[in-house]
Amino acid sequence: MHETGSRQNPEGLAEALGDAALLVLRHLMTVGDLSLTSVSTLDRLGRYGPARLTELAAAEGVAQPSMTQLVHRLVQLGLVRRVRHPGDRRVVLVAVTESGRELLSERQRVHHARLMELLTTLSGEDRRALTEAMQAARPLLRQLLLNATAPPHRVGTATASAAGS
Repeated sequence: MHETGSRQNPEGLAEALGDAALLVLRHLMTVGDLSLTSVSTLDRLGRYGPARLTELAAAEGVAQPSMTQLVHRLVQLGLVRRVRHPGDRRVVLVAVTESGRELLSERQRVHHARLMELLTTLSGEDRRALTEAMQAARPLLRQLLLNATAPPHRVGTATASAAGS
């Protein structure tokens, strides 16, 4: 079967999306970089404000002990801090620090520059085709992710623990 036809079924589309995500992530990640869960947690705190550990664990699809360890490491790095809930002093929240915001901003700048450099390797025609494809795909991907109600499925406990690093 022609590759385009095979990618129209859900299984083929899932494979194509996974391939695209992996290719981009491989290009953007650097040795010694924070884990995806760490960056996602920082990003979530930067976008939505302070949150409870239990909320972060659920949102990131990791066990609460894994999130506790991750937050501890982020506190040690000065990227997040623990704060009291303004309405209930018994509740502890996790908040991103200015250093955490700066790190996210720098990562975004570096990732943008890497992608721009990579895009210059394409012909003008290929860049136009990719632009059109992304303009069509972007709102669909956003809707797809908004429709996701459950945390990502983790295979085995070792994967869940590793994801929390």
